[in-house]
Amino acid sequence: MTLSVCLIVRDEQAVIARCLSCVKKFADEIIIVDTGSTDATVEAARKFTDKIYFFEWRDDFSAARNFAFEKASGDYLMWLDADDVVPDKSCKKIRRLLSGADFDMAYLPYAVAFDDGVPTFEYYRERIVKSGAGFRFKGAVHEAVSPNGKTVYCDARIEHKKLKASAPLRNLNIYQKQIARGICLDERSKFYYGRELYYNKMYRESIAVLEDFLLGSGWTENKIEACLNLFYAYSALNRTEKAYSSLLKSFLYAPPRSEACCLLGEKFLLANDVKSAIYWYQSALTAENGERAGAFVNRDYCGFIPNMQLCVLYDRLGDYKRAYAYNQEAGKQKPQNANYLSNKKYFEEIRGVLPNEQ
Repeated sequence: MTLSVCLIVRDEQAVIARCLSCVKKFADEIIIVDTGSTDATVEAARKFTDKIYFFEWRDDFSAARNFAFEKASGDYLMWLDADDVVPDKSCKKIRRLLSGADFDMAYLPYAVAFDDGVPTFEYYRERIVKSGAGFRFKGAVHEAVSPNGKTVYCDARIEHKKLKASAPLRNLNIYQKQIARGICLDERSKFYYGRELYYNKMYRESIAVLEDFLLGSGWTENKIEACLNLFYAYSALNRTEKAYSSLLKSFLYAPPRSEACCLLGEKFLLANDVKSAIYWYQSALTAENGERAGAFVNRDYCGFIPNMQLCVLYDRLGDYKRAYAYNQEAGKQKPQNANYLSNKKYFEEIRGVLPNEQ
């Protein structure tokens, strides 16, 4: 099966060669759609493909991505951003996935934040779709393809590695222009509009939009994330009771996620309620985080943070061996972390907690 990899780009000369150097390892065709570059993006792309097209930008990411898909000729279509990187292992996995492929849509993990090169925030995205099956992007911002047909999951991770920050108000402005034109945002767009308001520290406006979103029929994972966003927005306004009410509301949609567990653990830790704090941090280590459902997953809340905090809590109880063990678990995830190393030195100075006595 042939694979067309499609990118929409603008002023990406600093990263596009890095991306396309990966893409050429597994793509049969590379489609570039430029939306108005003023730098050497197009010249850099020509070293990898002659399938370069131009699209007049109209504040609509879906329109540009659908245009790119229309120019592709492969059996399957894949989208990437110019600042994405595909590790060698993932390149090989993608080729294996396409060998004798029999699926309509493939979801791949998308890592968007890192600590010492290790992904700390990721989620599954629809990444490869069957050509001619009618798949189309929807949404002017945070565009997505609705799931349909036979769906598969592949662990070929795509890494989003920006070298420059996006224009802070770009997405927010697109939403507000739509609203000004009388366009009624659908549930998904309403959720992302609320998040954009939050990211731009417009907390009261964000709260109003997200609270309204929770009254609708939006996707469960978005509702859970909205509750977390509301927690942070209310906290920024020092409305503590509303913040925790929003956090607990996320439990109405699914069992507690690791991030929510850690936030509750922190609440009890600060109150010196050690027993309750231990309960919530241990819950964070075993929580189901909805990865295959497309949930946003902050890896630190799944392992490093609860292990470090359990180390602190058991140290307070005088259970040094158990505290040491949790610190060691944290160290497996971040072996160069300064707090882990400081704790390790502290425990090794305590008689009876040396590593060779475990």
